[in-house]
Amino acid sequence: MSQDDLHHKYQLTRVINAAGSFTPLGVSRSSCHVAQSAARALGSFFIMEELQQLASQRLASWAGCQAGAVTHCVSAAITQAVAACIAGTDDAAVAALPDTGARKNVVVIPGGHCVNYGHPIDTDIRLAGGRALKAGDRVSLHIDELARCLDAPGVCCLLLVASRLTSFHDLDFAAAVSAARARGIPTVIDGAAQDLRVQALLDTGADAVLLSAHKYLASPTAGLVLGTSSFVEAFRAQERGIGRAMKASKEAIVGVLAALEEREGLEASGWKGEQQRKVDLLIDLLQPCPGVQARAEDDPAGMPFQRVKLNMAGGAPAARKLVQQLKAGRPSIWLMEHGLGEGTLQLELVGLDESEVRHLAHELAAALGEQSQC
Repeated sequence: MSQDDLHHKYQLTRVINAAGSFTPLGVSRSSCHVAQSAARALGSFFIMEELQQLASQRLASWAGCQAGAVTHCVSAAITQAVAACIAGTDDAAVAALPDTGARKNVVVIPGGHCVNYGHPIDTDIRLAGGRALKAGDRVSLHIDELARCLDAPGVCCLLLVASRLTSFHDLDFAAAVSAARARGIPTVIDGAAQDLRVQALLDTGADAVLLSAHKYLASPTAGLVLGTSSFVEAFRAQERGIGRAMKASKEAIVGVLAALEEREGLEASGWKGEQQRKVDLLIDLLQPCPGVQARAEDDPAGMPFQRVKLNMAGGAPAARKLVQQLKAGRPSIWLMEHGLGEGTLQLELVGLDESEVRHLAHELAAALGEQSQC
C-alpha cells in the first residue's frame, strides 16, 4: 500500500514536509529496504539480546567507537544516559532511580543548550533523577565558567547539545569535554539529528554520542548511543530500571541494521550533489516571486547540506500569513518556522523529490502572488 493509499484509506492529510526531520510530521521516509526489513522482523521471533549485541557491533564499526546500543528515541537516550552517569551498573541504584539517594546527580549543561524540542531537555534530565545546572547564559559560555560549574558539588556528567535549536554554536566541544575529563566527569553529546557528522562528535572525546536513527538514517523510531564500552554497559544496565519503559522493539533494531547497510553504501558526494540541485532549483523557481528573497543557507550545526532561506519583505506578518496559507492547502505544506519573528522562513529539502520541490515552488509562488495583490 502506497502512502497515498494510506492517506485515502484513513482520510489523513497529505503533507509536503519542508520542515526537515520534524517529529510532528513523522520525521522521515524510510526506504523500501528498511521498511521491508522492519516488516519481516514483525513476523519473526528473536533473542533480543542477540539483536542488541549485533547492533552494538554494527554501530561501533560504522561510527568508529567501542560499542553501541539502541533505545526507543533520543529523548529516552538522554534520560538513560543521565541515569547511567548516576547509577552506573549498581543494580540497587538502577532500581531506585529516579530516587538518587546520596549519589551525585547534577548535570551541567550550557544555558544555550537548554533546548525545547517538544518538551524542555530538562525534563529528560529530571526523569532520571538528575538536576540541571546551567552554565553561562543563552548567548555564550566561556570555558572558565564551564569549569567552575564542573567543580560544583555533586556533578555526575556534562551534557552538550549539537543542534540548530541551540542559541549559540561557538562552544568548543573538545575543550569542554577535556575540562570534564580532567575532573573525572563523563560527557554526553545529544546529537539527535547529527548522524551525518557523527565522527566529528565522537572526535571530541565524549564518552557517548546520542543519535536519532529515524532522522537522516530514516529507520523506524529509535535512539542510538555510541561510545565507550563501559558507558554503553552502564547505559544498558538502565534497562533493568527506568530504561525498561524505553526499550527498543525488534522491528526498530532490525530497521536500524538495514538503515546502516544503506548508509555504508551511500556515495557521499553524489548524495550532496543531489541535495544541492534541489536547493538550486527551488531558488531559481522563486526568483520571479514578489515580496521574498530566496537564498541558500548552511546548516548552523554543520550538517553537510544547505537549506533555502526566505526573507519576507513584509516581515513577520507576511511570514506568518504565508505559513498559514501553505498549511491550509492540500497537500499541506510545512516550513521551518523558528525565524518567524524576524520575518524569515527556512526550507529543508532532503526528504523531498524533485516533483515535490516543483510543487512547493508553485504553491509558494501562488501564495506570494496573492499577498502582493492585497
